Amino acid sequence: MKKLDQLIPPRPFLHMNTTTSAAHSRVTLLSPRDTYCKGEQLDLLLEVRDHLGRRKEYGGDFLRARMSSPALKAGASGEVTDFHNGTYLVRFTLFWEGQVSLSLLLIHPSEGVSALWRARNQGYDKVIFTGHFSNSTVNVNTDCALVLNSNAELCKYLDAQDYEAFYCLKPHHMPCATLTHMHSKNKEVSYLSKQEKSLFGRSNVGIEIMKNFNTIHVSTCNSKFFLGKKCKPEVMSAVPSGYVLEETWNPVSCGLTHIDMKECLRGKFIHLLGDSTVRQWMEFFKENINTLKSVDLHESGKFQHQLAVDLKRNINIQWQKHGYPLIGSLIYSVKEIEYIARVIDRIGGGKNTVIVISLGQHFRPFPIDVFIRRALNVHKAVHHLLLRSPDTVVIIKGENIRELHNDVERFSDFHGYIQHLVIKDIFKDLNVGIIDAWDITIAYGTNNVHPPQPVVRNQINILLNYIC
Repeated sequence: MKKLDQLIPPRPFLHMNTTTSAAHSRVTLLSPRDTYCKGEQLDLLLEVRDHLGRRKEYGGDFLRARMSSPALKAGASGEVTDFHNGTYLVRFTLFWEGQVSLSLLLIHPSEGVSALWRARNQGYDKVIFTGHFSNSTVNVNTDCALVLNSNAELCKYLDAQDYEAFYCLKPHHMPCATLTHMHSKNKEVSYLSKQEKSLFGRSNVGIEIMKNFNTIHVSTCNSKFFLGKKCKPEVMSAVPSGYVLEETWNPVSCGLTHIDMKECLRGKFIHLLGDSTVRQWMEFFKENINTLKSVDLHESGKFQHQLAVDLKRNINIQWQKHGYPLIGSLIYSVKEIEYIARVIDRIGGGKNTVIVISLGQHFRPFPIDVFIRRALNVHKAVHHLLLRSPDTVVIIKGENIRELHNDVERFSDFHGYIQHLVIKDIFKDLNVGIIDAWDITIAYGTNNVHPPQPVVRNQINILLNYIC
């Protein structure tokens, strides 16, 4: 928490005029040339200014750099270095030849970042949960939450090992064990002032700073790109961690090959644990392995547990939702809700066991300590698993970027980015692989929490390269 607070110093928001302006900020190309060579780096200096055209003297703006060549279905993120004095270095690696367009978005000015950070950590009630209690004669709905400020009697649903808890108001004359279903909705609550909210209107989020920038021309210049070593699970630290060309993801540190999915997964048990972005993987497997048959587990609803098997090849794939908080306007069953750490504790492991964990999107509306605690508890469970079964393959699938203008206070990519940093920091000491979905989805320019098939296919191709 201390590390993160230092990263996001408070910036008082006095007036819109004193916040960062995309239109007034200036970008200078360092060492400009007519033609650049593939493999080189291209550096830009960004000088941010406010709406009155005055140089800003501090950093902290949330920026997103991307280069792309739509005709080549190519894209990559750029690396942004904040000098904390109103200037930034934006660096692109020129991965392919041709005409390349550069983009630098001001997602939120530093004052907006500061307001979002304060608002995020101020309250647990931006989403309200409704618990459905049921016995043979009565159905009752009550309020549920991670934190409930009430003098009424509460049902406490506690994970006895890690002490993570979720609460519901106890219905009269019904035991707590009769909780069967849950749904949620956004609560009419905001921790942003009226003035601060103006920073997050559609016209102020994700504004292009390099509007009038010409495309640059990149040629081969005898450069050779060596395909790196075979990809193996690791915590990647490079930014960008790769690039997209012809709709195919290419990591910078290793070479991916096309792998026969059916043969690769022969004899494997794949546990997909987490949110709907890894449920997309489950759906991809079911659609693309025609011998995989779904097993009806007699559950209903949006978050139902899924299992698919190929008996001939002994392939077993299952998806299971993570524990509270689980945001969903559709009603879902809570009877089989489990924290990921407990699921991992039950897995025997071994060289044919693959565990993929995806956490993040459902945590964005809650104070960051909820996410940090969950990540630490999952880390502890993975650590114990790898002690007793070191050849188990464990992969963390990072968060996808999502829609820029969708309910910014709760779901801004700024919240996702902080969680992305937290995950990389917490898991760096374990023998796990991180699939950098953050970087991949920026490279593709998807801005969709559930990206299209080519993105899912490439994320899964990384997994296949890790395990085969």
